[in-house]
Amino acid sequence: MNMSETKAKILFVEDDLSLGLVTKDSLELHGYTIKHCEDGEAGWKAYQKEKFDLCILDVMLPKLDGFELAERIRKEDQHTPIIFLTAKSLQEDKITGLKLGGDDYITKPFSIEELALKIDVFLKRRQVSKEAKSSNQFTIGSYHFDFDNLTLAHQEDSRQLTLREAEVLRIFCQHINTVLKRETILKEIWGQNDYFMGRSMDVFITRLRKYLKKDSSIKIENIPSVGFKMVISAN
Repeated sequence: MNMSETKAKILFVEDDLSLGLVTKDSLELHGYTIKHCEDGEAGWKAYQKEKFDLCILDVMLPKLDGFELAERIRKEDQHTPIIFLTAKSLQEDKITGLKLGGDDYITKPFSIEELALKIDVFLKRRQVSKEAKSSNQFTIGSYHFDFDNLTLAHQEDSRQLTLREAEVLRIFCQHINTVLKRETILKEIWGQNDYFMGRSMDVFITRLRKYLKKDSSIKIENIPSVGFKMVISAN
């Protein structure tokens, strides 16, 4: 990130003091402003007081764990991306975190460059969405999807989406009634195609099916060994 750019403000909650300080210092060298907290309760208090562009939450935290903290944040805010830090031996933490509203995860031990890349991707996508208003409005059956504001509306009801949910829904909207290969979705949105990224994608697609269930004409179909297809049938 160019140091002359406006600094993104990041909430970083990590109880390992050594790892926390090294990561904080390194990310600040990449141009980010970091608020480091050492437990979940401190992270929650910081979130309530300040506005952040992104949150990085360790799963295993004292006082309030990363999952509980993410749940609290998501009740207040669906927009801010959340990246979980997970232990290599606890792979299911990744799926649990995504189900709770997380957008991505990174496995310990990690490189600062890898973490900075994930952060930069999320922040750039948010900026691009703000600059492309005209192409980000979609009608899906009886739903209206506004990617820029991360909203999915049905009649009088409107739901806030996370950035990752909105990205997955948008790629389906751009390919209505067309088969999308799993690897196409994974590479475009997650940046890579591997087993756990695929599990992550399945979590988000299951979530979108639930959100769209008020209109029976909309289906996200599984295409065995290939991928998915969003189908909107005539009423």
